[in-house]
Amino acid sequence: MAYPMRPTRLLQVLAVAGCTAAPAAEAPAPAAASTAVARTTPAAPATPAGEPAPTLVPGATSKPNADPFPSTYAPFPSRPTLIRNVNIFTAAGPLLQGASILLRDGKVAAIGTAVAAPADAIVIEGGGKYVTPGLIDTHSHLGVYPAPGTAAHSDGNEATNPVTANVWAEHSVWPQDPQFPRDLAGGTTTIQVLPGSANLIGGRSVTLKVVPSRSVQGMKFPGAPYGLKMACGENPKRVYASRGPSTRMGNVAGYRAAWIEADAYRRRWDKWLAKPEGDPPGRDLGLETLAEVLRGNILVHNHCYQADEMMQMIDISKEFGYSIRSFHHGVETYKIADVLAREGISASIWSDWGGFKMEALDAVKANVGLTHVAGARTIVHSDDASYSQRLNQEASKSLAAARLAGLAIGDDDAIKWITANPAWALGIQDRTGTLEVGKAADVVLWSANPFSVYARTEKVWIDGAMLFDRLDPTQRWRTDFELGYVPTQGGSR
Repeated sequence: MAYPMRPTRLLQVLAVAGCTAAPAAEAPAPAAASTAVARTTPAAPATPAGEPAPTLVPGATSKPNADPFPSTYAPFPSRPTLIRNVNIFTAAGPLLQGASILLRDGKVAAIGTAVAAPADAIVIEGGGKYVTPGLIDTHSHLGVYPAPGTAAHSDGNEATNPVTANVWAEHSVWPQDPQFPRDLAGGTTTIQVLPGSANLIGGRSVTLKVVPSRSVQGMKFPGAPYGLKMACGENPKRVYASRGPSTRMGNVAGYRAAWIEADAYRRRWDKWLAKPEGDPPGRDLGLETLAEVLRGNILVHNHCYQADEMMQMIDISKEFGYSIRSFHHGVETYKIADVLAREGISASIWSDWGGFKMEALDAVKANVGLTHVAGARTIVHSDDASYSQRLNQEASKSLAAARLAGLAIGDDDAIKWITANPAWALGIQDRTGTLEVGKAADVVLWSANPFSVYARTEKVWIDGAMLFDRLDPTQRWRTDFELGYVPTQGGSR
């Protein structure tokens, strides 16, 4: 998020008929859900003979991969479904024409040109339409900047200190945000919700499935690693101009000071966890998050516009031994795309935003294409509630600009910008992002080629459950906020 000097968008709240009631109770977390990183628990602390063992509540220790707010998401009920006679962008290979895809038990069970319909399957006749994986947005503020956009709802920036690694975006997410069902209606099935960019280090992100839930835990993608939001350039120095940092050199000094503290904190805790004797070191929630980055358990997502600053951030990451997973916004990634490819850093960038502030002046519309052909893992993201509903069109604009610049990029590669590549950036590529046997049945049926401006989503499945059907308005998700006042018997109080 280009806080606070970003282009504004007027939220277009569409009237939607009917509703689907949310589950009466949170479903239990799925058994044997795979995790991106192993969970570990320290042994009980040893104590000298004759001394009572200290009583340690769970919150007393800083455990690697601690999960105090676990996902309670469980797939919605589904039936075996065969979608046949469609053109399938798998994001794992070439377009499959006249093919079929079978969804069973929340997974892709079969895909190809010779898939038979099981006796118990719902059969959807595609008629030459198109199928893609569910779209994935690496940069969203849904829930933390919900609609309506009032001051009371502005929960995305903890702008009280240049380093707020202690905050977690999920604790600001409002599940009733009416923007969630609009994302789903646009084919977006997974999003990363980030804190804003007021701070050098803004806190933890959370990866969500775009599903109805009473709580953020019910939306959390099980086992998805956390992200860390960092920000370069104008935003932190503008927000903290009167109290520091007020310059780019102040920004860099602030990053380095934070990582120095975090490294010392990690070493103290790693020593105690290896041999837990006596009272543990004191916990610091901010340093704990940064220590998890240094351990490789949290992925860094770095808001950064200019090529020179991205190069500096790469140097800082090497100084302290962590990796950058993705540079966000990066209007100048085309200048260093070869470096990003070499370093294994993805680029989460816009289709055509630029010129709205000084550090965005060198934006070019072919940025996505130029970054892609240089070999960097390229992603089209939104940072905008409206754009997140139209990720296919954002990718299409990027593809058109690339071809206008003479770059030969096929649709099969471009579909990865909004599916496979963002899944990698979020550390969930083993479960979603492509249509392959055994992966999650996160699927979108389109009325036409998704790179056409005329294409519309017709049906959207998440883990094999159809959660959006354009042809059945009675089944559309409306949040509690949109349902309005529900009178009680005997009048209101």
